[in-house]
Amino acid sequence: MPLSHLTNVDNDLRARALRVRLACFDVDGTLTDGRLIYDDQGHESKAFHIHDGQGLVLLRQAGLEVALITARHSPAAERRARELGVRIHTGVKDKLAQVDALCAELGLQREEVSFMGDDLPDLPPFRAVGLAVAPADAHAWTARHAHWRTQARAGAGAAREVCDLLLGVQGHDSALLEPSR
Repeated sequence: MPLSHLTNVDNDLRARALRVRLACFDVDGTLTDGRLIYDDQGHESKAFHIHDGQGLVLLRQAGLEVALITARHSPAAERRARELGVRIHTGVKDKLAQVDALCAELGLQREEVSFMGDDLPDLPPFRAVGLAVAPADAHAWTARHAHWRTQARAGAGAAREVCDLLLGVQGHDSALLEPSR
């Protein structure tokens, strides 16, 4: 399993990643670098890393459910989710309640969920799910509750590291790395 580019992949982390059937991601400060950019008319823009998007698509193609869960209302995040074909929940004040609702809908347990986040609103799901992941630049108060921290910063491939971990541990990476026929 080519996880050599990932660090700190111990047996506990492998076991947690093996159980994941639903991968949830915060948006601002996780899939983006956390900056909010407004033009002179107040329109918001965000930058998403193409590698992160590819990772989310690969998870979905491997049969995992993928959901973006954000406290902010964001047309940019909604558009990106549509492009990737993943679920999105915006304006979420209680992220753990949203995770629980997804679990109920999909017939999953919390142990089968990964959640990637970067700051205090992400702590409730971090404390409840089977695999909590923080990007390298997550706030320290939140990062210390993560089961794993990525090497990459938010918005710069951190989510792809989580995707690669899940794909690799669950054995989906071999098919992705085979030469095209």
